[in-house]
Amino acid sequence: MKKISILLILFVLVGITSIETCLAQDQQGFTVDYYYKIKWGHFGEFVDLYKKNHYPILAELKERGEILDFSAAYPLYHTGESSRWDFRFTIVFKDFEAAHSDEHSEQIIKELYPDQEKFKQEEQRRFELIIEHLDVPLKMETFSDW
Repeated sequence: MKKISILLILFVLVGITSIETCLAQDQQGFTVDYYYKIKWGHFGEFVDLYKKNHYPILAELKERGEILDFSAAYPLYHTGESSRWDFRFTIVFKDFEAAHSDEHSEQIIKELYPDQEKFKQEEQRRFELIIEHLDVPLKMETFSDW
């Protein structure tokens, strides 16, 4: 538990300084890696729900220009349990504000999912499958200052 607390404090401190750095990167976009650690045996179910209920929202945000690009990845092999992650989704938002606004997402959810109750139930299930979730803002290097 102590190790988790120290890591959490580190992520918060790094996150605060990263946010300041990333604010200056708006012309390049604001990049965030989203890491998911999924309950053993439920990876397929998680990805199916992600593709069904979350990916279409992200695709629409890209279509509207709020997201510049995104990609998904997962490791072919696994590591030790303490450092394991199962799914990473990287999003390049147009800027810091786009990464932290739910304004467009809420409208898109209503448009894409008329059965809101079913959508909420499936999203609840997707979140139940997650053991751990990390959002890591990144400073992308252009090498122009090197």
